[in-house]
Amino acid sequence: MLNIDFSLYTILFFACCFCCSRAMPTKVKQEAVNDRPVIGVLTQLVSDEVMKPFGRTYIPASYVKYTESAGSRVMPIRLTLTTAEYENIFSKINGLLFIGGAADLETSDYARVAKIFYKLALKANDRGDFFPIWGTCMGMQLLTVLVAGKNLLTDTAAENMAMPLNLTAEAYTSRMFSGLSKELMKAVTQEPLTGNFHHFGITVQTFQENEKLQSFFSVLSTNVAANGAHFISTLEAKRYPFYGVQWHPEVNRFQWDNKLNFPHSSHAVQLSARLAEFFVEEGRRSLHQFDNPEEEASALIYNYTPVYAANFTGYEQIYFF
Repeated sequence: MLNIDFSLYTILFFACCFCCSRAMPTKVKQEAVNDRPVIGVLTQLVSDEVMKPFGRTYIPASYVKYTESAGSRVMPIRLTLTTAEYENIFSKINGLLFIGGAADLETSDYARVAKIFYKLALKANDRGDFFPIWGTCMGMQLLTVLVAGKNLLTDTAAENMAMPLNLTAEAYTSRMFSGLSKELMKAVTQEPLTGNFHHFGITVQTFQENEKLQSFFSVLSTNVAANGAHFISTLEAKRYPFYGVQWHPEVNRFQWDNKLNFPHSSHAVQLSARLAEFFVEEGRRSLHQFDNPEEEASALIYNYTPVYAANFTGYEQIYFF
């Protein structure tokens, strides 16, 4: 009986090994990774009179530092180029950041250029060419305008307010928050880790009543404005690597004006770092690249010098173009 059992186990053992060896690939196919990502940042039109002597468009240095802190370089994208030039830029960069600021989200040059990149990103992702987009504050508002095809913003003023997030059930299975520890996720809901500096936004009711927004985005968090309006504070696209926050993760580490409620606690710094790392990691999945090192070097923001601006704006430094 022992011999029979031993023989049976031996046969089963080798049969199992043989089956497994046929079922498992000899080499696991790894997804390509780009360890030299370049994130494009769309410049913002100068509207404040005190800033006009320095240039027509600008990028606050906090967004640049935020992106660089996670291992990416930055390419500033001006608003005066042709569609063909933007298509060429799109083929070189590995993601796009829409920053906060003030601009007409339907008729301005900022909106026009953003729409070009948005359409390029949709088509690229549809054909398997991974390309992420992140929108902060007005940048998130811009994403909702692009998706809905119209401006649905209303008064959701939360000016100079640091708040915790009211996370939805979808936040806990989201891509954006997947890298946050349980401790940090708990802190996000209990501590004022998100700096808000906006006048307008998308209310929960408006979102729920718009089929295009509902089918495109998952709501990850909401908040309540000073006037009691219940607004969307964090969004994540369902099919595309597009993300939006109504608040400002970059200020937690890179802006210091004492008159403004910039969260600087340990958890606030961790949140800023994790989200920057998340977006740049998305950028690493894009295999777009420049034709040669010289072209790449000439496109990067290292060719420009930021202006000290803390004495006349809420920013520490600003790049002007």
